[in-house]
Order: sequence, then structure tokens, then C-alpha cells
Amino acid sequence: MTVDTRILTVEDDERIRTVVKMALEDDGWTVLEASSGEEAIGLFTIHQPDVVLIDIMLPGIDGFELCRTIRRTSDVPVVMVTARDDTHDIVAGLEAGADDYLTKPFENKELSARIRALLRRVRPSGTPHARVVFGDLEIIPDEGKVLCSGTEVHLTKTEFRLLCEMADNPGKVFSREALLDKVWGYDYFGDGRLVDVHVRRLRTKIETDPAHPRHVVTVRGLGYRLQS
Repeated sequence: MTVDTRILTVEDDERIRTVVKMALEDDGWTVLEASSGEEAIGLFTIHQPDVVLIDIMLPGIDGFELCRTIRRTSDVPVVMVTARDDTHDIVAGLEAGADDYLTKPFENKELSARIRALLRRVRPSGTPHARVVFGDLEIIPDEGKVLCSGTEVHLTKTEFRLLCEMADNPGKVFSREALLDKVWGYDYFGDGRLVDVHVRRLRTKIETDPAHPRHVVTVRGLGYRLQS
């Protein structure tokens, strides 16, 4: 447990918000509560939490817009919470910049496991290279930097971890399951949509033509690989 870890939970249903707060505090985390997107922006600016949980359906600024607002200034881990297992909502939340998602109702144990996995991967570990070059793409894991044609591009922690995992084994094909295990954590219970959406977002940042990627390529029926 990390006593000084701050988690911001954004939920307009007071009953759900209280249950989540109690569960997270039982795990030793400090919990900040917001019932609207506007309130969440204020708390985020002041307290700079370590993880943010955002319910999609919020009064005023909805969860998607709140996530996009946070992403303009921060790569803090974000978990979107949806009331139904709706592919559109899930993909839209990930496209807005979320790292992960949860579907209501969820078990408190699962929520805690997701947060622990997010907190463990602040910076990729085990990458033996100080600098890796793939044509015009340069990755500097030790400094947390990625350069395209000499210009630094900003990646979220999850996008950076995803790129570094593939860069550690250039040319190797990674299945979605393998990337879920390596990037999102061993105890993560997820699906391939997380990988697909993050690969798509990564391509918009590092590829000259994201529709025809040169570096992060799809191997049909198998997964993805990184190449020069």
C-alpha cells in the first residue's frame, strides 16, 4: 500500500461514490471525490492525483470531455467507468485518452487490482537499451522520450510502455494477449480493444501516415510488430 497515493474519483451518484471511496481508503489510498466534471477539473489542478476514475455519464462536462481536458496537460493514468459493456462507449473513452476501463457493476477487488497495475507501470522497466532507432523514430527509454525526425512527441505512460515493449524485441510479433500481459499487468482482466485503440492512438503520434504505418505494423491474425 502507498498511503500518500491520491486517487480522484469522479461520479455523480453519491451512493456509488461513497462505496468506491470506502473501498479505496481500506486499501490505504487517499481519495478525492468529485460529483461533476467541473468540480473534478478544479480538484485535479490543485491536488494532481496519481490516478483518476471517471464515470462517463456526468452532468455538464461528460466523462469523455473531462478525460480529453486532463490529457491536454497530464499523462496521469485514467480509468473510464461505464454503466454497460457498450463497445462504442468503451472505444470512445479510450480514444479520449483513457488507459483502461471498468464496466459497472464491478468488484472492489477488481478496481484495486487495476489501480495497482496502473501505479506499477509509471515507467517501463527491464528495457536494456539506452537508445533505439527505427528509421526516423528514436526511442530513449531511460529519459522517457520519443523523437520523430528529431522532434519530441508526447506519449501517455501507456503509449510509451506499449512502444518500449515492442522496441525491446524489434521485428517480433506480439499478440494482443501478450501486450495486455506486458503493458497492462499480469493480473489484468481485459480485452483486445485496449491494445487496438492504443496502437491506433500511438500511430497518430509517431507515423507520418497513420493509415499506412511504417513502424507499428499489423500482422493479420497475429498481432503487431515494430519495424524500421
